[in-house]
Parts: sequence; structure tokens; C-alpha cells
Amino acid sequence: MTSSQPPQAIAHPPETLEGWYALHQIFRFAKGKPDLAALSRSEAGEGWTCFVRLIGSGADIMAIHFRDSLDAIGEAEQSLATSSEGKSLILVYSFLSVTEAGLYHITADLARAAEARGGKVGDAEYARALEGRVAAERASEHVKRRLYPQLPSDMQYVSFYPMSKRRAPDQNWYALTLEERSRLMQAHGLTGRRYAGRIQQVITGAIGLDAWEWGVTLFAKDPLDFKKLVTDMRFDEVSARYAEFGSFYVGKIISPSSARSSGR
Repeated sequence: MTSSQPPQAIAHPPETLEGWYALHQIFRFAKGKPDLAALSRSEAGEGWTCFVRLIGSGADIMAIHFRDSLDAIGEAEQSLATSSEGKSLILVYSFLSVTEAGLYHITADLARAAEARGGKVGDAEYARALEGRVAAERASEHVKRRLYPQLPSDMQYVSFYPMSKRRAPDQNWYALTLEERSRLMQAHGLTGRRYAGRIQQVITGAIGLDAWEWGVTLFAKDPLDFKKLVTDMRFDEVSARYAEFGSFYVGKIISPSSARSSGR
């Protein structure tokens, strides 16, 4: 029997660029309180670490580590755990991820071009075109800032939360066509750009690394901007229909001037 249903469009994943690995650790104080000034003096070869005094949370402190490899993240994790200050901390949550730039628009363009010439995603011509577009993106200063984020000196407030995209039968992000996901993410990005200069946003991908699929780390001068940005973004279609959010951790960086940064 021939089905009368139209064929479902193939849902291709977007190409992505990755940079530094990231580890967010949430701690409670064990007995007493560690030397917070000592905690803030963290050095890294390629990357950085900062510590955030949490406010309004059941935990006390958040450590944020960025490093150029997973092994280096493990070394940072071990170094803190074995330090005299770290022994005063009890880990209650951690989130492992890697900085990510999703190339939705580029992938959708190349998929359309492949279809128009009678080819397919992933063929030799697609791969050659993709290599050139990816190289250009990776060389751009905007993408470098996303993949190798620097700790802002003038934004002391931090908000971190994990999130995933829904996979419900009638709200399955991963069943949408690449074209539709590209449209939704482009509109979503325009909302974030309205907060340029007020909020620095770092997106990290965690698929295959953690239970949640992405992490969002926000730095701001005014913590009210966290509320305004997240509210605006929840009214975007991509969040209103497809986003699931984990717990939010908010606080203030401890001695930001002493948290040293080196890297790209």
C-alpha cells in the first residue's frame, strides 16, 4: 500500500566549531570558610579560572574553568581538589562542556546548494565548500571571542544555567529541518545582540559530555540584565517551543582583578 503522507525532510545536524573546554563546579563550604582571596589567585597556561560567590543559592561558590584540552580541565579539577582551600569545599554539582559556535546558516546554505545541483550533504563538493567557509569563520574575530572567551574586567556578576532542546513528539527540535532550525536560531541571536555591551554570553556544548545539551554563562555589570535578557529570549519561538532549562546559579566574581587570563 502506498502512503499518502508526504516524505519527511531529512533533519541534518549543523556544523559546529569548538574551542576551549569548560568545567563549571558548584560547591558548599565544609567547615568554616576557605581563603577566598587565595581561591581567586588562579593561573592557567591557555585559558583561565575564576571563582564566583553564589547569592540566593543552596551552594556557596562556583568555580569556572576554561582550558585548551580535556586533560588540562582534569588537571585544573585535580589541582583545586588537592589544594588546602579546595579541601574546605564539598562538590554538589558539575557541568562539563566545550565552547561552541553553531554554523546553522552556513550548513543550511550548503545543503540548499547541494540539493540544487543534484548532490547531497557530505559529498565531495559539499566538503570542499564547507572547508573554506569553516576556515573563514574560525579566522573571524567574532568567532574567536566565542571559542576563546576572555574574563571581562568590568562585568562582575555571573549567571550560569544548563539547557536542552525538547524532543517531545509534537515539539521535537531534532526532527525540524535544518532550514527551520537556522531560521529560529537566527531570530534568537538577534535578541541577544540587543544586549551587546551589557552582557557577555558564552555558549558551551555538552552533547556527549553531560546530561544537559548546552551551558550558558552570562557576565553582566547589572544583574537585572540577566532577568531582562532571559525573559526576552523565552518569548523567542525557539525557546518558547523547544527549550528546557536547568537550575540557575547567580553570583559575583571574587577579586576579578586577580584572576589571571592568558590565551588567544
